[in-house]
Amino acid sequence: MKQCACTFEQQVTKRLRLNYLLSLPKDFGADPHRKWPLILFLHGAGERGDDLNRVRVYGIPKVVDRDEDFPAIAVSPQCPAGSAWHEHVDALDALLDHIAEEHTVDADRAYLTGMSMGGYGTWHLAALYPDRFAALVPICGGGLWYLGFPQKACVLKDVPTWVFHGAHDDVVPLSESQRIVEALRDCDANVRFTIYPGVGHDSWTQTYDNPELYAWLFEQRRGNRRQEAGGDDAGAGG
Repeated sequence: MKQCACTFEQQVTKRLRLNYLLSLPKDFGADPHRKWPLILFLHGAGERGDDLNRVRVYGIPKVVDRDEDFPAIAVSPQCPAGSAWHEHVDALDALLDHIAEEHTVDADRAYLTGMSMGGYGTWHLAALYPDRFAALVPICGGGLWYLGFPQKACVLKDVPTWVFHGAHDDVVPLSESQRIVEALRDCDANVRFTIYPGVGHDSWTQTYDNPELYAWLFEQRRGNRRQEAGGDDAGAGG
């Protein structure tokens, strides 16, 4: 039986779609040349579906709904039912490109945060695009072994990261954050870790209500990544 040299070629088109909430700063547009920081927020498993009102209940969407002076563009997509964020990284990346095309985004001040399932999504998306974000805030999340964690986290060693987790979390164990933080510290990463004593899974409420978080976050720029990160903290005050 003879073998022949062959070529296979096929063009594949992938349709990307995500519903999302968008909040623009109060003064947006007053100066057409001003560039604004951007926060991408990834919600938890309970907010999946096709009703964006579910996304408004927690995290950054809740903050911007009550604070008309929030000084950043806030993008809060909704993960489709029955899926997880790691299945939508192409759509998230394309969404950020779309927002940057439509609005005056400061590309050096793009931040990524998420809670629970969104915490897992934060680690995974950032590891795929480590040069895209100026800082990360993963809350009560972790990294999936079949996606290469915790070893994969070292690609983020130069990205300022502040990790939050409740000591008594019975949904996502504290160890999920600890093993990634340990991996990052082993590669001399710029990481800060806050553990809330006595707190269960809801470590996001006091985190997103903490003004110190935003003071730290908005100081971070891609061109200034190796600032001293700090050590372990007890409580949101850091």
